[in-house]
Amino acid sequence: MAGVSQPTVSRALRGSPTVSSSTRQRIEAIAKQLNYTVDRAASNLRSGTTRTIALLLFRDPSPDDTLINPFFLAMLGSIMSACAEHGYDLLVSFQQLSSDWHTDYEDSHRADGLILLGYGDYAQYHQRLVTLVGHGTHFVRWGSVQPGQPGLTLGCDNIAGGLAASRHLLEQGRRRIAFLGDATDHYPEFHDRHAGYAQALAEAGLSPDPRLQIASISTEDDGTRAARELLARGLPFDGIVAASDLIALAAMRVLAEAGLAVPHDIAVVGFDDIPAASFANPPLTTVVQDAAAAGRRLVELLLARIRGEAAASMILPTRLVVRGSSVTRKDRA
Repeated sequence: MAGVSQPTVSRALRGSPTVSSSTRQRIEAIAKQLNYTVDRAASNLRSGTTRTIALLLFRDPSPDDTLINPFFLAMLGSIMSACAEHGYDLLVSFQQLSSDWHTDYEDSHRADGLILLGYGDYAQYHQRLVTLVGHGTHFVRWGSVQPGQPGLTLGCDNIAGGLAASRHLLEQGRRRIAFLGDATDHYPEFHDRHAGYAQALAEAGLSPDPRLQIASISTEDDGTRAARELLARGLPFDGIVAASDLIALAAMRVLAEAGLAVPHDIAVVGFDDIPAASFANPPLTTVVQDAAAAGRRLVELLLARIRGEAAASMILPTRLVVRGSSVTRKDRA
């Protein structure tokens, strides 16, 4: 009906740039008229691709039973939309740390590449990334962008975020500011956020008091433990920079239990802007990571890698959203 060869029809229906736009549109219109659909399985078998991306999530302790960091849940919708826009299916699963992900997905032709969200202790996780690079696996991960890292990483500007959060508290007149988060190489994102915190204090002529820094991972339980330990040390402090919203929200509950008012007695700032942040009482001031932009960019970077195009690790900007946990009504007036 289109007056072209079968190979031309095949190329047009899979979006090949070798077919002109007018011819492709004519063929697509005829296919729609005939109610013809492409057999994806046969097409993928012929091309050697799956047109599927695997999204592997780290099992994180979470406030509910999902075992997924709430920030990654916010990112999931944009990843799904970006995959659909590029004609890819999305396979979602947890990271099985005992498995060979290259064999499980690329070698077994279940997916053309991997998006990795979350990692736990980076010192233990690093070797897994080295192994993926050695296999030639197409993958991109969300995390702290550092020189010499294996593979492709997308992350936010954690140093700038920690700097903005700390400067904000200093502008509110806070001088004894605590930091809750594991600021070591095991958790490089928290380490960078602490570096921003320390830079802001230095700008104000202050030195971080190591006794006001309590290591914590990003869970409410550990945030609760860290906040209680901070109070138990009996040192004066008037502000908290938390390395994540989950830690910040837990700290606010601990402060309330101790009879301390937020922000009148202690101002609190978090990091991530998970949905629960704006519903807290008071609403949580936090550093926003643009989950929607991050999800789209992760897909774009992975597809570039799959196509063999040049792709480099990237850092996305952050911004501070000021809410009631860090400023009093008088300050806001």
